[in-house]
Amino acid sequence: MASSKFQAFYNHPAGPKTIHFWAPTFKWAVNIANVVDISTKPAETVSYPQQAALACSGLVWAKYSTVITPKNWNLFGVSIAMFATASYQISRKFQNELIHKSSVREEC
Repeated sequence: MASSKFQAFYNHPAGPKTIHFWAPTFKWAVNIANVVDISTKPAETVSYPQQAALACSGLVWAKYSTVITPKNWNLFGVSIAMFATASYQISRKFQNELIHKSSVREEC
């Protein structure tokens, strides 16, 4: 039973014998880097354009992964994660700027 499931996965049109598997699999590294940046990188250094591009890319590829044949759920998952991590980074930067602006106003 297990070998037949593995065989079905291995021979799937979006399985490990194709680029349709490996490209999204390696794209997880970008998400991991974004998650690591959340805990190590100060919010001031987050780039709006970079994170906006990652978020938009995540949305576009998530949509694309569901309309192609065969559906690529690995690409869908990594794209949703990309959108989520980039959106969180944008919110960190935005919240930091709001806090910084309010502290500057209090000093004046």
